Amino acid sequence: MADADATTDALVAGVRQALTRVLDPEIRKPVTELDMIGDVTVDRGGAATVSVKLTIVGCPAADTIEHDVRQATASVAGVTAVTVDVTVMTRDERRALTEKLRDGRAARGMQFGPDSLTRVYAVTSGKGGVGKSTVTANLAVALAARGLAVGIVDADVYGFSIPGLLGLVGDDGASVKPTQVDDMILPPVAHGVKVISIGMFVDDASTAVAWRGPMLHRTIQQFLTDVYFGDLDVLLLDLPPGTGDVAISVGQLLPHAEVLVVTTPQPAAADVAERSGVVARQTGQRLLGVVENMAGLPQADGSVLELFGSGGGAETARRLSSGQDTPVTVLASVPLSVALREGGDAGTPVVLAAPSDPAARAIESLADRLAVRERGLAGRKLGLSVG
Repeated sequence: MADADATTDALVAGVRQALTRVLDPEIRKPVTELDMIGDVTVDRGGAATVSVKLTIVGCPAADTIEHDVRQATASVAGVTAVTVDVTVMTRDERRALTEKLRDGRAARGMQFGPDSLTRVYAVTSGKGGVGKSTVTANLAVALAARGLAVGIVDADVYGFSIPGLLGLVGDDGASVKPTQVDDMILPPVAHGVKVISIGMFVDDASTAVAWRGPMLHRTIQQFLTDVYFGDLDVLLLDLPPGTGDVAISVGQLLPHAEVLVVTTPQPAAADVAERSGVVARQTGQRLLGVVENMAGLPQADGSVLELFGSGGGAETARRLSSGQDTPVTVLASVPLSVALREGGDAGTPVVLAAPSDPAARAIESLADRLAVRERGLAGRKLGLSVG
């Protein structure tokens, strides 16, 4: 009798240990750490029953969590059958979860302030149609593939396209909706990247957003406070083209962000690209570098057809270097690519779909440069005290 009880106790412990490997696909933390596992029992025949508490009714990750819990439990030697009992957290349990995730940070508090270890990159352009969002989406996925925790804020409120570029759309063409737990928003995850976009809050992709400055500012502020990104290594913001309200708001909310300016090889493009960089500098942000997109079309004979001219990226970098202690350089030159366009249409970034493509290699090279950069600690609070 005692031996049988000891065996079942050992199996229960083994199941709980196995469940520590199950991650909530939205929060990206173990379900055991999130208190999503209730009772675990194993009878003398080895049949295990696991109680799972979802965050909300209709949780979009329910099927994935149930499947992963079942698989983890079945992997324990001695377990002969698995039953997963799915329930929903109580209001108090949800409140306790959100408090745990905030880790002492006040509700509606800024996650990415000056003391944050997250590197924040604002991706901007002087005009639309230069591939800024495509570069942002592919760069984020490439960084995530290197083991970094990455998030994207699609701040291009009028021309949101990040959900489509990353495949976060349903069969009806509408963007995947985020899960809301009390006043905390859980961003959907695609290719290892956490994403939030105004496109996730409208009825369909064709809905026009016609907002004035104050509403735009509140939206960006809410994305940076109410959305749970967790501990990110890198946050990318896909800004709208130009020098409007959103660029100014981002400069006010994230003055420590570093700016990547996307432009084309056309020399005339340097004029408009320079303006977006100047606005960033006026709000205190640092210009990190230039990404030249559509930089020629490689031909079968090895030559390059420069459909949009050449030199625009270098000229933009030269102009933006004025007024900075460190020069602004061209960090990447991304060639025109059919695979890049096809990947965007399909929701599978070219860095995953066709990694040998010249455009993918250029973005991978940019990711290599950014992945090794770390936030400096000078002048920031470390939360240490002297005893």
